[in-house]
Amino acid sequence: MDLFDTEPAHSINLLPGGGTVHYYGKIFNSAEADHFFDQLLSEIVWKNDEAFILGKHIITKRKVAWYADIPFEYTYSNITKKALPWTKELIRLKSVVEEKTGETFNSCLLNLYHSGEEGMAWHSDGEKDLKKNGAIGSLSFGAVRKFAFKHKQTKETVPIILEHGSLLVMKDETQRNWLHRLPPTKKITNARINLTFRTIVN
Repeated sequence: MDLFDTEPAHSINLLPGGGTVHYYGKIFNSAEADHFFDQLLSEIVWKNDEAFILGKHIITKRKVAWYADIPFEYTYSNITKKALPWTKELIRLKSVVEEKTGETFNSCLLNLYHSGEEGMAWHSDGEKDLKKNGAIGSLSFGAVRKFAFKHKQTKETVPIILEHGSLLVMKDETQRNWLHRLPPTKKITNARINLTFRTIVN
C-alpha cells in the first residue's frame, strides 16, 4: 500500500448517493478567516431576509445580501432580490473558491446569523434561476456550526461541522435529491457569516 497514494479529503463524496458534496475543511488560516469575517461584517450591505410563507409576510432576524457580475434578479420564497456589484473582498474570495474547486460562479448569496439561535429550516436550492445541477460553493466564517443533509425519499441524514474559514461544495443532483439545513442552537452566542457562490442563468 502506497501511503502517498491516498485521496485528499475533499475528493470524498459525503453523500451515499443521489448527489455530490465535498468538504475542503479550513482553506484559510485563523488570521485570514478573522480578517474576512470582520471585513464582511462591516462592508456588506446587510438586510433582514424576507419571505412569503403560506400567505404571510415573514421578516427574519437573519440578514442577507446578494452580489453578482450584473444586477441579476433572484427569486426565492416569493421574494425577488436585485444583485449589487462585487466588492473587492468578494472578488478575492470568489477567485479562491474557483481555484480550489475548478468551478466558476457569477453570483453570491450571503447570510449573517447573529447567534446560534438563528438557523435555516430544511430546504433545497432548486430555484429556476440557478444553473441546473450546478455547483454551489459555501464558505463559512465565524461561529462553528453543525450543518446537515437529509435525503428526500429515504430520510437518511448526513451531519457535518462547518469550521471558521472552511469550504463546502454541493453539486450534481444534490438539490434534487437532498434537503439541507442549519439547525438552531442556544449553545452558540457568536455570529456566523456564510457565503454561497452560485451560477445564475438568464
